Amino acid sequence: MKMEIKEDDVEGGGKQIKGGITEPLIHASKVEQHHHPWMVYFTTFIAVCGSYEFGACAGYSSPTQDAIRKDLNLSLAEYSLFGSILTFGAMIGAITSGPIADFVGRKGAMRVSSAFCIAGWLVIYFSEGPVPLDIGRLATGYGMGVFSFVVPVFVAEIAPKELRGALTTLNQFMIVTAVSVSFIIGTVLSWRALAIIGLIPTAVLLLGLFFIPESPRWLAKRGRAKDFVAALQILRGKDTDISQEAEEIQDYITSLEQLAKPKMLDLFQRRYLRSLTIGIGLMVCQQLGGINGVCFYTSSIFDLAGFPSTTGSIIYAILQIVITGVGAALIDKAGRKPLLLVSGSGLVAGCIFTAVAFYLKVHDVAVEAVPALALTGILVYIGSFSIGMGAIPWVVMSEIFPVNIKGQAGSLATLVNWFGAWLCSYTFNFLMSWSSYGTFVLYAAINALAILFIVLVVPETKGKSLEQLQAAINA
Repeated sequence: MKMEIKEDDVEGGGKQIKGGITEPLIHASKVEQHHHPWMVYFTTFIAVCGSYEFGACAGYSSPTQDAIRKDLNLSLAEYSLFGSILTFGAMIGAITSGPIADFVGRKGAMRVSSAFCIAGWLVIYFSEGPVPLDIGRLATGYGMGVFSFVVPVFVAEIAPKELRGALTTLNQFMIVTAVSVSFIIGTVLSWRALAIIGLIPTAVLLLGLFFIPESPRWLAKRGRAKDFVAALQILRGKDTDISQEAEEIQDYITSLEQLAKPKMLDLFQRRYLRSLTIGIGLMVCQQLGGINGVCFYTSSIFDLAGFPSTTGSIIYAILQIVITGVGAALIDKAGRKPLLLVSGSGLVAGCIFTAVAFYLKVHDVAVEAVPALALTGILVYIGSFSIGMGAIPWVVMSEIFPVNIKGQAGSLATLVNWFGAWLCSYTFNFLMSWSSYGTFVLYAAINALAILFIVLVVPETKGKSLEQLQAAINA
């Protein structure tokens, strides 16, 4: 099969230049610009239903807290376990997500993930006590952990390079939309009804998976050359010439296959160390900058600062959706790195505003300025997070790992992300009781270090094919 592609390419003419890029790419890309690959958009839409499900799982415990505690007579400790066990499920999901996605394919992993989410929601719906509640929550957490890895990876593997950033950012856009929707409808619906609504995105996803192709890069890696070409052709449109792209992917995979099959410890070899540092480093920057503390405790931060918490939370939710959308529109034009730097700078500013607000409150100085300062700080913080630091670490993670280590390396990065999320939300209340303004000064310092990391370590990845990128980073 591979031979046939080569011959077609020769017939198509165009002289090979070093690096396996042919010259007539220029006319080809002009043709592609007019030809909107609707199949890529449809496939992405189906995949990001998994991201929506992720958000529905994450946003479930906040609006339902009082009702569940009242109905099932849960102590605060029991409810806290229900809230936080999700993260442990997600960590297990993260560890197993890479091997599953490598073994049964990206679509197979999404099916596994959906099955766990469906089972989890049904168990929560029928719960009469804390134990089934926790089991259901653990299952939805597992599904969420697998989705958090497989959705951005799948989308990055199917998207043409000029759309890849925007389409992969839809992952984060759907997560924040779902969290916000859960937040809003959770105030109107009973907690059991909200659990049933959690089934809708998985139903759409499971149905949609019958109509979309598997990731061409995964098929190529499994040696299924015919299926690989067919899938790529479906995604790029039936009249598009894919010989160029197909050859580049095939050549890169062939060159990777000459390397030994990597084990977990091989990830730390010099050839992969740079991509691992970038992928894991960005996850650490994303989580340790305090997002989960701020996110889970928004309303209590507003209460502490004396600002009406419902108003604050609604503004927060809307802002998050709008700015994540703006980030998606900008990422392929402005690039990943500039957005990360703008994002990091805004996070530092937001933390400083919030720290000043709490400092004034504690020392009883200019108290009338506190609610406005706290609101400004939190909104600057969440706006800045949404423009870059929210989505881009996932985008870059799905781009930089070569396909032979993507399973293990991606699993590891996803696990680090979930551990960071747990660490941040677990320590937040302790930090706030130690010093409310000290907490935000600490977060400001971590975000300042993140800016340094981005400047020194993170490369720009826009506009290059995954193969060009990975070859450059892992050289």
